[in-house]
Amino acid sequence: MEEIVVVSCTNRPNSNTLKVSKIYHDILKSKNVDVKILDFCSLPENIAFAEVFGKRTEAYAALLEKFVLHNRKFIFVVPEYNGSFPGILKTFLDSVSPKDWNFKDVCLVGVSSGRAGNLRGLEHLTGILSYLKMHVYYNRLPISLVDKIVNAEGRFIDEAQQAACEAQIQGFLEY
Repeated sequence: MEEIVVVSCTNRPNSNTLKVSKIYHDILKSKNVDVKILDFCSLPENIAFAEVFGKRTEAYAALLEKFVLHNRKFIFVVPEYNGSFPGILKTFLDSVSPKDWNFKDVCLVGVSSGRAGNLRGLEHLTGILSYLKMHVYYNRLPISLVDKIVNAEGRFIDEAQQAACEAQIQGFLEY
C-alpha cells in the first residue's frame, strides 16, 4: 500500500489543525497504512520569495522530495482563515510545479472553531485543486467547534466525530 501524507495546512504553532492531523495520522496507522505528517510550521519562513518562480533552496527541494513529488495520496487538514483557507496553503501550492500535483488524490478536512467547519474554504480550495488536475475525494468533512471537541491530549471527546473521520478515511483508502 502506498504512503499517505497528512498535511497540516497552517503555520500557526500548536494549532488545532495539527491536533486533528495527528488524529488522522493515528487512525491511518491503526489501519496499517504508511503515513507521515507535513506540518506547515516546518516550511521556510521566506517561502513566498525564496521558493517560487523557479527558485529552490536545497532544503526545500528535499522537503518537496519527501512529502510531494513521490506521493500520490494526500489528506489536507484545512483551518478556516477569514472565510477561506490560509494564505500559506496557497503559497505552498504555488511553490510546487503544477505538473507535480497532476492526477494525485486528495481528501479534504475542514477545521473551524465556528459552526461550518470551513465549508467555504474547502469549496475555494476544491476549485484550485481541480485546476491542478488533482482528484478530490467527494467526502469533504467539516469539523466544527474544534476547540470544544478536541481535548488537552489531542483526542476527540465526541465519538460521533471520531466515527465520521474513520468513515471518511476508509472511503478515501478505497478511492
